[in-house]
Amino acid sequence: MMASFIPCCTKLNPIAQLLRTVATILLTAIFLLAFTAHAKDIQIKFVALDTTDEGYQYNADFEIMLNPVLEKALKKGIVLYFVTDFRLVSSRWYWLDKKIARSKRRDALSYYALTRQYRLSGGSLLQTQSFSTLKEALRVMSRVRNRPIFESSELQQDTEYIAKLRMRLDLSRLPKPFQVEALGSKEWNLSSGMLQWRITLPSQRLILVDKP
Repeated sequence: MMASFIPCCTKLNPIAQLLRTVATILLTAIFLLAFTAHAKDIQIKFVALDTTDEGYQYNADFEIMLNPVLEKALKKGIVLYFVTDFRLVSSRWYWLDKKIARSKRRDALSYYALTRQYRLSGGSLLQTQSFSTLKEALRVMSRVRNRPIFESSELQQDTEYIAKLRMRLDLSRLPKPFQVEALGSKEWNLSSGMLQWRITLPSQRLILVDKP
């Protein structure tokens, strides 16, 4: 038998029904927002844009936490690829946004059982570092420093652009059986989400995001 909190002989007037419906929608929205925020295991903590002799570069700090499923996959020898993507686009009301500048890098995180070490490699030169703990490897990967931004000739300092930043687990690099397992699985859907904001390019250092 299903229990009810409202006596069957009582009818709510239309206003009370409307208020109850609105309250239910608001509570559901709050719950979903809280769940989404909790589900994000990569968080953007800090972003700063710098000028260089060649153009621009950016620095960023992330907080990366792997759930037990991903840690277990690492221990089984599965390499996890993380993509960090920063871009500047020009907004166009009549068509898709136009790409003006971009910086994209893929880092590979792996575990070697024989040496009991975690390895992190990435960049154009495939630089490799070894760590005794997963925490150390994630800490290094979460600190993005002096990452160059490759720009087009249309980039101008006096123009407002939309900046976008995201770090995510690249599921396309997983072995095929794990790609199938990752479909629709929140344990494998690891991403910071796309953070975006409007900026005018600086002539000096500009801190864009700084979270305690």
